[in-house]
Amino acid sequence: MAEHGKDKVGPLRDDELKKRTQREIRADRATPVEEDREPQPSGEDQPVAERAPDTGLTGGTPSGMTAEDVRSRSELARYLGRDLYPADRGTVLETLRDNNAPDRLVSLAARLPEGESYRNVQDIARALGFGVEDHRS
Repeated sequence: MAEHGKDKVGPLRDDELKKRTQREIRADRATPVEEDREPQPSGEDQPVAERAPDTGLTGGTPSGMTAEDVRSRSELARYLGRDLYPADRGTVLETLRDNNAPDRLVSLAARLPEGESYRNVQDIARALGFGVEDHRS
């Protein structure tokens, strides 16, 4: 008979871990694993880090887009991945649901027109009415 120590995981512990994970996913914020990858702010006794000391920062959002457009497109890309394309509306919605995307993104994708094929997330953003980048000349 196998011995079970303190560090063994049983069915009850499995259920508890599953519930905790589901709550974290539905919370629409970074999970502990994702938090480890996010940059940390400067400490209280540390100077604020600048990307380019002694110069002004330029850029931000690409021309033709708002900060919200960039954020939404980035989130869509994160939950859709790269292997999806070409995709239709149904495939986009199914992939978002399978990847536990926030309800806000699923609702956005539900507005996609039927019968269209999307080559990339840029096509999806354009179909949803987001601003898209103007290509440099």
